[in-house]
Amino acid sequence: MTDPNPTGPDAGPPASTPTAAAAHQRLSPPSPPDTRTLPLTLQRVPARQGLGWVKEAFQTFVRRPLAMAGLFALFMFSALMVMLLPLVGPVLLLGSLPLVSLAFMLATQTVLAGRFPMPGIAVAPLRTDRQRRLALLQLGFAYALASFVIMALSNAVDGGRFEALQDAMSRGAEGSQAVSVLLDDGQLVFGVAVRLVLAGLLAVPFWHAPALVHWSGQGMVQALFSSTLAVWRNRGAFLVYVLAWGGALGLFAFAANFIGLVFGAPQLMSIVMMPAALMFSTVFYTSLYFTFVDCFGERAREAAAA
Repeated sequence: MTDPNPTGPDAGPPASTPTAAAAHQRLSPPSPPDTRTLPLTLQRVPARQGLGWVKEAFQTFVRRPLAMAGLFALFMFSALMVMLLPLVGPVLLLGSLPLVSLAFMLATQTVLAGRFPMPGIAVAPLRTDRQRRLALLQLGFAYALASFVIMALSNAVDGGRFEALQDAMSRGAEGSQAVSVLLDDGQLVFGVAVRLVLAGLLAVPFWHAPALVHWSGQGMVQALFSSTLAVWRNRGAFLVYVLAWGGALGLFAFAANFIGLVFGAPQLMSIVMMPAALMFSTVFYTSLYFTFVDCFGERAREAAAA
């Protein structure tokens, strides 16, 4: 009869038991996550975390203000150059927005890791495998198409008054009277409301979609569905998030106007408007990373850090 667990110099290594295997698995370091196929788990986030997303974004921006603001300035300059292209310019600009949001998520993760985000990170989302690159391009095309549909519907609602308002405002003092007349037009107000509602609805499926494609390898349709589900499940946090941004912008406008009146410099608001717009826009894009990793849990942080 053969001993199933022989001993002695010729016995060889002892047979592995389930207990030993489990202990070895616990002691072994975890393998790095595979960002191409890493499954992410949808989490429920408390409503108060919406304020935390804005706070974390400002804290991250302060760590690398010039780098992050420089990335947004680079995007704005590129957008101006793209808009010079006839016909295709607006399509390319709108189609690039999902890629821009993903690039800022990558830049935010880079800052959190203690590194300096270089301008090349703007095209990093496209330096992936063919499947994910195709899905990101499909997202961009879908976003551009949906945006044009929204603009067409809104123009039909307000009868082109919004475009007339933009034209009048671009003419400065010469168009001031036309601006006053248009602002009193109820159809314009209704058209602006329609624009805001439709733009908000469009943002829901595209909010997390680029990150889900990049870090979880999801296809376009699955990413749009997962993003919609995540925003809906955490609608309380996103409501607080929107209110926090509204409060931050309102507080800044009040403070700038108040200081201008106290020091007799009413033009202060116009002076600080451009740098303030750059800062707030950059911080907003920075906050997208925190909304993603919180809505999809610790696995999302592991995927982003890989």
